[in-house]
This record gives sequence, structure tokens and C-alpha cells, in this order.
Amino acid sequence: MTERLRLKKNADRRLKAGHLWLYSNEIDTEATPLKSFDPGSQAVIEAANGKAMGVAYVNPHSLICARVVSRDPNVRLDRSLLVHRFNQALGLRQRLFDKPYYRLIHGEGDLLPGLIVDRFGDVLVVQLNTLGMERLGEEVTAALDKVLSPRAIVFKNDSSGRRQEQLERQVEVVKGELPEHVQLEENGVRFVVPVLDGQKTGWFYDHRSNRAWLNGLVAGKRVLDVFSYVGGWGVQAAAHGASEVLCIDTSGVMLERVAENAALNGLAEQVAIGEGDAFEALAALKAEGEQFDVVILDPPAFIKKRKDIPNGERAYSRLNRDAMRLLGRDGLLLSASCSMHLAQERLVECVRGAVRHQDRNGQIIYQGHQGPDHPVHPAIPETAYLKALGVRIFRD
Repeated sequence: MTERLRLKKNADRRLKAGHLWLYSNEIDTEATPLKSFDPGSQAVIEAANGKAMGVAYVNPHSLICARVVSRDPNVRLDRSLLVHRFNQALGLRQRLFDKPYYRLIHGEGDLLPGLIVDRFGDVLVVQLNTLGMERLGEEVTAALDKVLSPRAIVFKNDSSGRRQEQLERQVEVVKGELPEHVQLEENGVRFVVPVLDGQKTGWFYDHRSNRAWLNGLVAGKRVLDVFSYVGGWGVQAAAHGASEVLCIDTSGVMLERVAENAALNGLAEQVAIGEGDAFEALAALKAEGEQFDVVILDPPAFIKKRKDIPNGERAYSRLNRDAMRLLGRDGLLLSASCSMHLAQERLVECVRGAVRHQDRNGQIIYQGHQGPDHPVHPAIPETAYLKALGVRIFRD
């Protein structure tokens, strides 16, 4: 590999600390002009003094212009390295889980920036979120085939992040044929997963351990699952003894999946569905005098960029206020956020403000994060994105 990308003086500190990203303003563009790089190509990263620091793939048109794939300057990201990283990741998941339903590759957390792979038994769903990974699509397929020999591999390349990398959005089955129903099992409950037309890869494994915690507290309770998607929270609550569950979502199609998943587990009688905007639905339920023992809030990211933080925090605050109005005298709120830019303490503040607004008392009895199949890279705070608070809401 002859191409080299040189950093400015002192711009190697984060890299030395373990980070994998390089920003365009950290590059010595006089010595190594970014515009000379073929987008998606790989290059040796050099410190200002010329010392090789590793290998990265480069996108001169992106703010994060390079992502490190190895600290060894003699290595390149190819099929061989992918097989090695996939085997490393598989070894961890097999230690963690006794069934093949999990996130197999979590981007930077598994030292493969820009790559997501979720496993649903013998079906793998892949997201190539960067140009560097996009160019390696065939190698990714071949490496996954060698390590797991899956029945089918789906490329679910429709994430919003691809736009920032100037990539088209597309969904395609690149190996084998999808079974009529792609299924998974989580916390002892079965689900059919919409891998082609669902959100992200079709499922959110990151909340597995948070759902498991809540499952232990719902027996005999009336539960409201807001932003229910296909029923990950609500159907599991019903399976673990909730007397009634109401799942609310804006998508009628996904609510049909909730009903399907409830029926799959023999829970059709316990699970009801309601279509509509979350804020409007909460207001309508309040107007109807409805009350619940448990309310689950697992919204999409209200904060996608730093500039969204003020408006996003207001939305989280309002959502938690509206939800608390539906809790009885001694209720339980599960308040989650997948917004990377919302710090844990800010979510706590949103909940605290909502508690006081309702003139109630709150006790945080659980603080959850993403599951272990979404490993956090200790040098990259951005890989720790998920928050979940279990809050007892009660009156004096």
C-alpha cells in the first residue's frame, strides 16, 4: 500500500488514545491533499513526523475523512481480515448467548467502522454505512459466508447516514433466499422480524437486557407501550404476565406485526393495538380517563445532530410529562433514549422535571444501557448511545 495520509502536528493524540476516526481538519493537506484520494480507498496513516500509525479507509468528501481499520500499517481491510474480525466477534456472542439471535458486528465496537450485522438464526442482515465498507460489499458477503454459511444475507442499506457518505439507499438479498418468515427469540419470546421493510435491520437487539429487567416487574399489570414498533417491549410484557398491554405506533403496518407476534406467542387476548402519533395518543388516553401501571417510552432518536439538542430535550421532557399523567398512584415508567447526543444525566433531568411538573415523587430504580452484543469502544464515546431509566412514580 503506497498511499499515505499525514496528520498535522499533535493531531495524533486521539488516535494514540485508541480512537478510530480522523477529521478532515486534522489532515496535513499540503503534504497529502485529501482531494487526491480515491473515495473509499485505503491508506497508511502517518503522524506529522512520518511515523506509520495504522491503516484507514478514506472518504475525502466526508467530515470523518478516515476510519482506522488496523493499527498494523502492513495490514489492509480485505476478506482475510474480515474473516478474522467476524470470528473474533462470533466468539464473544457465543459466550454471551445460547441461541443465534444477536448483533454480530457493531461497527467501531467490533473494530469494523461502518459495518453492522444482525443475526437472525441462519439469516444475516447487513448495513454498509460508509463508502469504505460499501466498496468491500462482496468481501463482506464472502467472509460472512465462510464464517457462518447462512441461508440468506440481506443488505439493508437504507440508513440516513449513507446520505452523508453520498451513497444511494437500497435493500437487496445478496445471497440465498429469505424464508417467508424471519424469526428470532428474545428473553424466551418469539418474534417475526420485518427485515426488508422494517426499521434499521428489522429489530433492536440493543434493549434486550433492559426488556429482561422490565419483564420481571409486569406480572398482573396494565402496560402501555408507546412507539411499540413490532412489539418488542409490549409482547414480551404480555408473555411475562402483564394482564393487559396496549401498543401504540404511527405505523399501521408495524402494528399488524405486533398482532402477529402476539398471536405467535398465544397472547392475542392480552395485547391490543392503537395507531397514531404518540403525543396525540397520550393526550387522548388521558382525556378518556385511562390509567396504567407501567408505561414504556422507547422513541426514535429525537436528537440526530448537536444542533437538535435544545428541541430534542424539550420533546423528551414533554413525552415523559405526558406519560406520567397516565400512571396510577404508584406506577413504573421505563424511559429510554437512543439519541447519542443526549447524555444520561440530561435524560435524568428530563425525567426529574417531568416528575416535579406532575407534583409527584420519582425514584430511579434502574439505569440500563445497550446490551453486550453492542460493545462500547472505550475510546469512542459515540459507541455508548443507549439509555434506559426505570423510574417509580408515586404520590406522597
